[in-house]
Amino acid sequence: MKYLPVFLPSKHLWPIPGEDGSRLSGQQHVAGSSSAAGEERRRRGAITIYELENFQGKKCELTEELPNITEKELEKVGSIQVESGPWVGYEQASCKGEQFVFEKGEYPRWDSWTNSRRSDSITSLRPIKVV
Repeated sequence: MKYLPVFLPSKHLWPIPGEDGSRLSGQQHVAGSSSAAGEERRRRGAITIYELENFQGKKCELTEELPNITEKELEKVGSIQVESGPWVGYEQASCKGEQFVFEKGEYPRWDSWTNSRRSDSITSLRPIKVV
């Protein structure tokens, strides 16, 4: 799979491929894990997505790419908390469509990550690696 760079001011960013070069699949992180797992989260990036605005409703913690939020039994993304690493959210499944870059911080509702009137949804996400 060929990855296209995402450019932010003074930074070049690329999605993190799997160790075998494949795309990573979504994974839910279990809180209270060992310090080694915590270090892995920081290295790869960690994000929590919530189905409703203001960090309410079903939630899913990710450290790897999620090609479709329905894999985690979510209908939509209403709010986002980025613990570490930058992430890219896409309006369509399989990381396609309009892109939204998320840096560490909180995004309580869709208008905190975009002013686009065309799209207010995130359907897939992937971490990006700062090089």
